[in-house]
Amino acid sequence: MRPLLLADIEHAVRASWSAETCTPEFRARWTGDNPARDQCGVTALVLGDLLGGALMRGEVHVGGVRVDFHWWNRLEPGIEIDLTREQFAPEETVTEGVVVPRPPVTELRRLREEYELLRTRVLEKLGLPNTPVR
Repeated sequence: MRPLLLADIEHAVRASWSAETCTPEFRARWTGDNPARDQCGVTALVLGDLLGGALMRGEVHVGGVRVDFHWWNRLEPGIEIDLTREQFAPEETVTEGVVVPRPPVTELRRLREEYELLRTRVLEKLGLPNTPVR
């Protein structure tokens, strides 16, 4: 089996995004013109499954007011991976992130279906088995 490259993972993730994998309350605004929009939470969870590391959360501000949260990953020794950063418009800024504990999949109340769908698609594209996650 050939080694898995970060470029392979990125391609698989980006090719797996859809309206069905984005945050449900924002699904109506998702378009292929900005496919990373509202994919950050599920993407960060899937990358954590594949690469380990820490889950990061920052605040999204517009005009100095928090309007949402943004999620990404930090690997050892502090390398950050954010495949969805390009989703933001110029007026949206993201604060510095903080490490947050990753919830067990069994405790995901929001985004569980979206996460499981994205994970299944990504693993299939990478040719990896879809084993259960804790």
